[in-house]
Amino acid sequence: MAPPPLLRAVIMGPPGSGKGTISARIIKHFGMKHLSSGDLLRDNMQKKTALMPLADTFLRLFLEIRAVSNVCRLFCFPRTVAQAEALDKECQIDTVIDLDVPFETIKCRLTARWIHPTSGRVYNLEFSPPKVQGIDDITGEPLVQRDDDKPETVTKRLQAYDAQTKPVLEYYREKGLLKSFSGTETNKIWPHIYTFLQTKLPDVSQKDAATPR
Repeated sequence: MAPPPLLRAVIMGPPGSGKGTISARIIKHFGMKHLSSGDLLRDNMQKKTALMPLADTFLRLFLEIRAVSNVCRLFCFPRTVAQAEALDKECQIDTVIDLDVPFETIKCRLTARWIHPTSGRVYNLEFSPPKVQGIDDITGEPLVQRDDDKPETVTKRLQAYDAQTKPVLEYYREKGLLKSFSGTETNKIWPHIYTFLQTKLPDVSQKDAATPR
């Protein structure tokens, strides 16, 4: 049996732009593997492991996976030009998908998030609000807003992303690898990404292929 087509892609976008949702849909339709820098970091923190520099961790993990599997891979990485250059030394990136979502849209999306701290249940005042404002549906206990989701923190995070990532996007644009998808809703951006990836990979999903979700 022939190995599956190989495509190494980087997914970039500010926090809250929908990288996780887009990645899940790509996995569903195209059978790709997904590596998230955030997930990897959180996992190491939970296990209280000795953290390596993020770039070294990702490059080492990438090489381990590449040695045993000929499948497609996705990264929420690199975050700096230096990391992009280091990644280029280890493998050939085929395409970079940039989620170009307006910062104001993201700010509204993130600052609308509230959580039940004990269970980790997440509510969004716009998309999935609690039955009673400020109260967890199951326990009746008060909801809280994480520091990362407070308006002033979100603004700083987005500004930092913009300053740090513009050079990376320009780096990939000059190499002819950057493909930007603009919009305010993931459901409207996704069909364009799906069409783009169809030119490079077959849809391996067994259902809903005509109307990708």
